Amino acid sequence: MFQEKKEIKDEVNPVAQTQEFYDVKTKKKFKTDKYRLVSKGGRNFIVAKSESGPHECWRVVSKETAAKLK
Repeated sequence: MFQEKKEIKDEVNPVAQTQEFYDVKTKKKFKTDKYRLVSKGGRNFIVAKSESGPHECWRVVSKETAAKLK
């Protein structure tokens, strides 16, 4: 039932590009290059830690973008 949470590393991935996320709780956009790629239910997401709290911000990405980020 509980999923293991993977921490987002502070290291910058050389392949990672700066991506824009929307924080639903604060209703603000932010850009970061510290995120991880997650595949769930046949969809690809990039997940970043929010700049304003302990929660995570998820963003759907295309198969092409996911392939570039792997």
